[in-house]
Amino acid sequence: MLAAPKEPLLPKSVAITPAPALTSPFRSKSEREQDRAEKREAVLLAAVRMFNARGYHAASLDDVAASLGISKPTIYHYLGNKEQVLVECVNRGLSMLREAADVAAGAPGSGHDRLRAFLLRYACINMDDFGRCVIRTSEEVLSMDSATRFRARKREIDEAVRGMIAQGIADGSIAPVDVRFASFALAGALNWPARWHDPEGPLKPDEVAEKLVDIALGGLTPRN
Repeated sequence: MLAAPKEPLLPKSVAITPAPALTSPFRSKSEREQDRAEKREAVLLAAVRMFNARGYHAASLDDVAASLGISKPTIYHYLGNKEQVLVECVNRGLSMLREAADVAAGAPGSGHDRLRAFLLRYACINMDDFGRCVIRTSEEVLSMDSATRFRARKREIDEAVRGMIAQGIADGSIAPVDVRFASFALAGALNWPARWHDPEGPLKPDEVAEKLVDIALGGLTPRN
């Protein structure tokens, strides 16, 4: 009698272990953008401090690069040539001043209150790196186009100050004065700390600002 044929042996199923996920050595787009922004900011800060300490003509991009341990072409990559770097520094300071003016103009209170709030911020910005650069930069070092834009942006800030003075006169919180002359006088008084204030000195910027603003606004207080 013939034996029954054996059933063919079927291969047992083999469990497949998934390969471990690879960790990409490459940074994401957002990480690359953040890295670029941080490096650009470091270059800009080193440059503005060099301009403030030595003046535009005496400062060099070679010195800026050396202070960061990078090459000069790296500065070109992030910011451009020397004038473009200066313009970027000045624009940063002007943007800070304009923002402060807009905030003060929209704040509650009298015209005097708004003006005082802005002037305190104005003085502090002018003792900071980028505001100091605005005050110390002469139009003569800029190209014609850059100088024109520089004047236009400064004019916007002056007009904002005049507007706050005019509001104060209208609501009685500021004595009737020549608005144009008052604006020039305030700017002149509060621009000078950008040249003489020592960041390492005993007086902090906000202390200097408060003393100067109180003195400057004394002449605008209505006399009963």
